[in-house]
Amino acid sequence: MSFLSQLKSQASAVQSQREQHIQGVEQNTQATESACKEAWRYLQELAPQLNVLLPDGPVLSLDGKTAWPAMQLVEFRADARKKKLRDREVFDYIAIGWKLQPKPGGNRSGTITVNFPPDLQRVEASLQAASVPHERQDIRHPEKNTLQAYRFEYQTEARGYVTITPNHDQGMVAFRLVTVSGFSVKDALWPAAKVTVGLMDELAKLLVQQPSRFL
Repeated sequence: MSFLSQLKSQASAVQSQREQHIQGVEQNTQATESACKEAWRYLQELAPQLNVLLPDGPVLSLDGKTAWPAMQLVEFRADARKKKLRDREVFDYIAIGWKLQPKPGGNRSGTITVNFPPDLQRVEASLQAASVPHERQDIRHPEKNTLQAYRFEYQTEARGYVTITPNHDQGMVAFRLVTVSGFSVKDALWPAAKVTVGLMDELAKLLVQQPSRFL
């Protein structure tokens, strides 16, 4: 075989690999868009139902000791954004968000004191992730002026949401759940083919505090 023939053979193999890769990416893109359409339709129908039901919220506590009042979920809203990918319009992300508020008669404010750095970091991360209105005060020794603790005064209201972010090339769909089960941020990654009505049902069960196999 001449050297030119060898080059032709190598080029043919490379071209075949490229075509297979392009075909795989296209298949993943189509599957991911189908998954996003399914998720978007589901959340559009779910939000108004939950706005009628006003489901119970999760048990909440910023420091693991001071319990929040019994909460309910209100003001559900679904949203989606699109983007351009290889000259086509595809989903950029899908989301559903809501507000957590005390049930009628529940306390509308609270106070906790934190004096260890790990606890401080955890509390501040929870306050920020859940968009809890709050103020922080430094507690200092009256004579030495040394920092002794931090006091947080907060309103007992928060935000929760689920964001769905597709990776079209990989055929995967990432879910981020914030304030769904307590003050937490949880992530789940699912193949696009698995994002069905059944999976979305499991997600909905999580939102209304029912046993779920989503995570």
